[in-house]
Amino acid sequence: MYAVIQAGGKQYRVRPGDSIRVEALSAEVGASVSFDKVLLVGEGETARVGAPFVAGASVSATVLGHGRGEKVRIFKLRRRKHSQKRQGHRQRFTEVRIEQIVAG
Repeated sequence: MYAVIQAGGKQYRVRPGDSIRVEALSAEVGASVSFDKVLLVGEGETARVGAPFVAGASVSATVLGHGRGEKVRIFKLRRRKHSQKRQGHRQRFTEVRIEQIVAG
């Protein structure tokens, strides 16, 4: 069984036992979190698709850790103006392990 969840504006296809990186959550390491925005749940012919979310479905997960992703370098140059700007960004993430999918 798998589910498609929405977390932090992005969608993830998950199965029990998967570990995924979602946008930073305010939860302690080892805490249990629940994702209620489930777009699809099931497998094959028995898949249920929500409009927009499946009623009563949820995915529970455990927080494994927090971190920051790879550095993205931004460089802007205005040609012939001698104007340039350098900037960097590291996106924060939370790594979670999917424990259970409740179809509802």
